[in-house]
Amino acid sequence: MAHTPHTQLTPHGRQGDDPFNSPSYDRFPDRLPVVGTMSRTPSGRAWLDRLPGIVREIEERWELRLGAPFHGGSCSWVAPAEGPDGEPAVLKVTWPHREADGEAPGLHAWDGNGAVRLHRWDREHGALLIERCDPGTELGDAPLPPAERLTVAAGLLRDLWAAPTPPDGRLEHVETVCAEWADLLQDRMIRLRPGYDPGLVELGADLLRKLPATAAREVVVHGDFNPGNVLASGRRPWLAIDPKPMVGDPAYDPWPLLTQIDDPFEHPDPRPLLRERYALVADVLGEDPARLMAWAVARGVESALWCADHDEVEDGAELLAEAQVLAELAGL
Repeated sequence: MAHTPHTQLTPHGRQGDDPFNSPSYDRFPDRLPVVGTMSRTPSGRAWLDRLPGIVREIEERWELRLGAPFHGGSCSWVAPAEGPDGEPAVLKVTWPHREADGEAPGLHAWDGNGAVRLHRWDREHGALLIERCDPGTELGDAPLPPAERLTVAAGLLRDLWAAPTPPDGRLEHVETVCAEWADLLQDRMIRLRPGYDPGLVELGADLLRKLPATAAREVVVHGDFNPGNVLASGRRPWLAIDPKPMVGDPAYDPWPLLTQIDDPFEHPDPRPLLRERYALVADVLGEDPARLMAWAVARGVESALWCADHDEVEDGAELLAEAQVLAELAGL
């Protein structure tokens, strides 16, 4: 499973504007992040060539009324939609890749409990019609203290983890994916020679191999649970979107949330704040804070080598410095 860049979804206008009342709009403008990202590779360009036809076909077959696309998403075209009964929804058409395969089965498993509902799915075309969140404010932008945002998000994760796991084969397993990541990051370390601490990199690889096998339980994990993927909604106060679901250790999930709710590493000494926040989230989730930190180290190291492989060596070094602090706090 390869990483895909994350870009927040934001509408062209203000939240609350009627997306269907624009006098005219280009459905596939060059400024859309998905156009820029997909234009970099032959497979992406081929998909972009097919995209207008896919959208037209789905629009007609599902009898949708589409608004101007959201300005976001690095590998998906996403737009507000209305069905024939006027029900608000979102149409998402995704470039075919491994991480996208589990989104519909994961949403189906959650059935709206903590995540947006899945209304329709066309697997062949990578098209999903999903519940629209209104007002759609991202959790990271909510006027709440960080501790309260963490508590809200952790409660949402707890709901997601309560879902029954789908039958084998519908979702990948964390253990399988992380074993591949461990091999890949070691290969990148040898090939790229980015100057990273070899001991810390080996620790990350070792954790990626060992943590999934020592999980006390397995759940459907969200897979990309960052504050931009938690939106304010009318049906429930908050709902998760844009998952990359797998089956495995629940402790895999909280790292992006804890890293991105704000930046604890901006503090002169982030250790007390990190201890406090990991303890808070672990308490809500019924997990061991040291295990959450160990997963943060594993995923931070993996992400650092991903950065190095994408000409972002300095960003990777920053991630490794953060992983080192968390490794010390976890007693690793």
